[in-house]
Amino acid sequence: MTTIAVLGAGRIGESLLSGLLNTGRPPEELLFTERSPQRAAELTEQYGIEHVDVPSAARRADILVVAVKPQDIEPLLDEMVPVVAPDKLVVSLCAGLPTKVFERRFAEGTPVVRVMPNTPMLVGEAMSAISAGAHAGEAHLELVEEILGSVGRVARVPETQQDAVTALSGSGPAYFFYLVEAMVDAGILLGLPRSLAAELIVQSAVGAAAMLREGEGHPVMMREGVTSPAGTTISGIRELEKHGVRAALIDAIEAARDRSLELGRVHETDE
Repeated sequence: MTTIAVLGAGRIGESLLSGLLNTGRPPEELLFTERSPQRAAELTEQYGIEHVDVPSAARRADILVVAVKPQDIEPLLDEMVPVVAPDKLVVSLCAGLPTKVFERRFAEGTPVVRVMPNTPMLVGEAMSAISAGAHAGEAHLELVEEILGSVGRVARVPETQQDAVTALSGSGPAYFFYLVEAMVDAGILLGLPRSLAAELIVQSAVGAAAMLREGEGHPVMMREGVTSPAGTTISGIRELEKHGVRAALIDAIEAARDRSLELGRVHETDE
């Protein structure tokens, strides 16, 4: 029996616990930590999973999934380090934090796997990228793939690409939400009720995503399939290009990558 402890039961942590239960893992094999006693009680009542403190989780679990915000990592590590044995697998879901942030604090040889998930984990449609630290091997990566497969898709990437992944898929849902918000506002401007505008755009987004996932073709070809000569779509595309939307998106993703790098540097120098 492998016991998994989720350290930090926020939205991502709770979603992972729920996904593991939904794929058949018994609650007896799961633990979680949570600073709010009220929320901890609610989660235990809802899922039947035991709430424990950080040292207990670090002692009892075989796999420790760290799901706190990057700025909260040092106090958590202070609690973990005295009791984490080198045979534990540490899985970090902390944006921007390199595996060496953990490796420098734990005993030599402790395997660490870095993960960049995203919020569609809440509906079982996450895109998670994983990278092995210095002491993590194939078996560790396979365990992490199994865990994260309960809440979506998983890809392996070199750790050097994790900041780009953070910017692209970690922050990516927010960009889609931003575009949908703008398109709904446009529908209202054109005289549609908000509820109808939202339904039209959300279902269009779902359908477009399904076509992309099914491999209907390159996005350029798919866009051209909607773009008739002298039609409505090309008139809209012209305006998007005129206002530099493509360039703005590229700049936004690059800025997110740079911020991810900054987060990592802060904790690398926080000795």
